[in-house]
Amino acid sequence: MAEDRRVVRAAGVIGFYTLLSRIFGLVRDAVIANFFEARGVADAWVVAFKIPNTFRRLFGEGSLTASFIPVYTESLNKDPREESDKIAHISMTISVILLIILSVTGVVLAPLLVRVIAPGYLGVSEKFILTVSLTKWMFPYIFFIGLVALCMGILNSLRHFTAPALAPVLLNLSLILSTLLLYNYFAQPVYALALGVLIGGITQLALQIPFLYRVGVRPKINFSFFHPAIGRIFKLMVPAILGLAVYQINTLVSTFFASRLPGGNTYLYFADRLIQFPLGVFAIAIATAALPSLSRLAADNRMEELMDTLNFSLRLAFFVAIPAMVGLIIIRVPILNVLFQRGKFDFFTVRMTAQAVLFFALGLWAFSGVRIIVSAFYSLKDMKTPVYVAIVALLTNIILCKLLVGPLEHGGLALAISLSSAINMLLLLLILRRRFGTIGAGKILGSIFKAVLSSLLMGGLIYWLSGYGEWTVAADDIYGLVVKAGRLLGVIVVGTGVYLASCYLLKNSELSFLLEGLRRRLKGTGDSGGDL
Repeated sequence: MAEDRRVVRAAGVIGFYTLLSRIFGLVRDAVIANFFEARGVADAWVVAFKIPNTFRRLFGEGSLTASFIPVYTESLNKDPREESDKIAHISMTISVILLIILSVTGVVLAPLLVRVIAPGYLGVSEKFILTVSLTKWMFPYIFFIGLVALCMGILNSLRHFTAPALAPVLLNLSLILSTLLLYNYFAQPVYALALGVLIGGITQLALQIPFLYRVGVRPKINFSFFHPAIGRIFKLMVPAILGLAVYQINTLVSTFFASRLPGGNTYLYFADRLIQFPLGVFAIAIATAALPSLSRLAADNRMEELMDTLNFSLRLAFFVAIPAMVGLIIIRVPILNVLFQRGKFDFFTVRMTAQAVLFFALGLWAFSGVRIIVSAFYSLKDMKTPVYVAIVALLTNIILCKLLVGPLEHGGLALAISLSSAINMLLLLLILRRRFGTIGAGKILGSIFKAVLSSLLMGGLIYWLSGYGEWTVAADDIYGLVVKAGRLLGVIVVGTGVYLASCYLLKNSELSFLLEGLRRRLKGTGDSGGDL
């Protein structure tokens, strides 16, 4: 129960700042949608930004953070603090060197990267040239965000979650301000976005430094590359990179196919942004918060408690993911209308994006589950199993993309990702069950059943309520937009209230746990869970 409370409290902190980031992210996307046409320069920017962002996930917060936290946490529990600090300093030194090499290589190989990832752009020379140029501008972003990922690993291991969770807000603010302030200063205005990415990377790294000093970790250079802990980190990192490489290839498969569909990558981008809202605020927040706790339990060989914490984390994620899935499916057009339908983002673009949202939303529960289950494997220092399962998911995704892109176009690509993610999650669960005998599947299924019943009741109500709005035309002015946004917010609030009330009547254990935690906090008896 103590670890569950720590996970919930840490996830609450991460979720709050992620929510803030997602709100600014939606503002950012609304600005991009207004200023840049979906089937033109926006398509080029989406692919160009995806390239360094893919490497960020591959070498930064993915493999580096996942392999660093278990080793660093173990050192914090067993060694003097000076030894743990030494591991952090050596890791910083190695990261700076490798990230400089990666940044330079990415700039040099930008034409090849674009050619491989978006071959459909070769037939449109202007789009291809622009995408390559934007990639060169933005690739150095990987240097700054890679170091942010290492800072995240250090701070999270020391149970400080605020600074890493707040960092993405700075990127979104940078992109918003660079577009609004610098749009007219470039012959091709989309370069304002590219500059915003670089500024965002610098400010995110700058934010971490004072918090590192606060927890007693001072950035230093240390060339003791043969330290045993560094060997263990690299030993974990290699299979983690392979696994994430498979995962990132999996996401780039849709980019490859969508490059042949006018506007396809832009539709998928904006749809993914909507899906990332609940995924980031809740599921990724829970997975990020759970990894240090799971690593601590694994280091102490408390396997039964580890499985209990994993079970609780999954149930908590599904408690949110299932109603979010139903809500996104039913009111996806009203949401897109309010957020994006203005300027160059017309109703045709809304309909095309809504098609992708529908099929992405079907996999929201699986996206959430995969992130949390993979964290459990990482805490056990098992980086290989997720690789093997991810390869199966990749092959499944490629086959499904080829089968579905014809009849469903970009919607088929979104559906392929959802289905392959479901297979990924179920296979990981089966492997865990075979290893540990039980993962509490009965409790998980019981929780899902109650969440589904409550979500269906909620879904029927919000479908009826949303029918009173006009969601095919853009608001004429600010007043009209405020009225539409208020109506949509009312639908969401009422739907959320009905879902929670239904869960309460069904005695949903996750809601009961959260309410009890809230009562403890109000009485001042909650577990602090460390410096968050």
